[in-house]
Order: sequence, then C-alpha cells, then structure tokens
Amino acid sequence: MTKRKPIVIGVTGGSGSGKTSVSRAILNHFTELSVLLLEQDYYYKDQSDVPFGERLKTNYDHPLAFDTDLMIDHLEKLIHFVPVDKPVYDYKNHTRSDKVVHLECRDVIIVEGILILENQTLRDLMDIKVYVDTDSDVRIIRRIKRDIEDRGRTLDSVITQYLSVVKPMHEQFVEPTKKYADVIVPEGGQNQVAIDLLITKIESILMQNQIEEQE
Repeated sequence: MTKRKPIVIGVTGGSGSGKTSVSRAILNHFTELSVLLLEQDYYYKDQSDVPFGERLKTNYDHPLAFDTDLMIDHLEKLIHFVPVDKPVYDYKNHTRSDKVVHLECRDVIIVEGILILENQTLRDLMDIKVYVDTDSDVRIIRRIKRDIEDRGRTLDSVITQYLSVVKPMHEQFVEPTKKYADVIVPEGGQNQVAIDLLITKIESILMQNQIEEQE
C-alpha cells in the first residue's frame, strides 16, 4: 500500500491581488478534509540581532527578507508527515516573535505568498502553482484600504511605500514568476469559474491518491 502524499498548492500574486481570497475559497470548500495554510509572511527572517533603527528599513517585498530555507525545510517535513513549529512574526518589533504555531501534515497544503515561486526549490515542491493576476489599480486600492483600516497607516505613508518599494519590487521579482504558474487566475477571489476549476483539479488528484493508496 502506497502512503498518500499531500497535495501542495502554491498561490501567489502581487500585494492586494486577492491570493488570500483564492486560498480561503479552497480552504472553505474542502471542509471535510484536513487542509493546511502555510503563509510566506510567517517566514520573514529573525532580526533580533539587528538594531531596531535598521529593522525599520526592512524591505518586506524583497526575496532576501524571507527565511526561505526554513520554509522549504518545514514544507518538506510536512510532505513527509513530520510536524513543524511555524514561526510567528512580530510586525511591531520587526523581528520574529517567541511564539510558534504547531502544524501537523494535512491532505492539502496551500502555500501562499508574494514570492513563493521565486525560489526553484520551493516551487518544485508544489503540485499546482497558481498566479493571481489583478490590475495594479485594483491592487493599490485594496492595499490602501487594508493598511488604513487594519494597520492604522496614513494615506500618504501607504502611497509612498507603494511607489518606492512595493511597485518596483513587484515588477522586479513578483511579476516575472508568472511564467512558472500552471494556472493564472484573473481578479482573484472574484473569479469563481477559475476557483471551481482549481477545486475540480484538486479533487481529481485526491481521488487518484486514494486509488493508489488502496493498491
């Protein structure tokens, strides 16, 4: 009998693209199965040895901001049914907190983040790679709304950060990863047809895995 391997789905796209909505739609559909969400945002590098003033300059949209090696290690362990302790990032202090989130392997693992397809080793662990492609005007409006309402930011600070960091990083690092995607989903969570097709594909793989497990 073959031991069933979990399905790994990568969901990426620019900031405000709607990738979280796509991930949540998949999570909500497979309620009868165990589904795990592994967010890249949890894997920002520990900066406890860096002076606070320097931490404030962190470019969170650059690949070097992430501890990608740790994320790869955790995903490989989860795929092989080894539990992990996912780190938690403290945005107030701009470093990793002392807290962790214990994770057990699930039937479906959704890996989500703006740069999850940038690293070849990481993307090679994924069975399905999804790029959520949303117009830049929509993305900045969503980001402004989120940062003002949820993070207490000012309009000027959000726009300045977007123009000076987010937009150039998106063009340099995020947009080019679209070529690695198996599926491109326009307009994120609003595209129900694309989400339904994704769910159908996942169900097909799950069914095939069950057949192989019984052999």
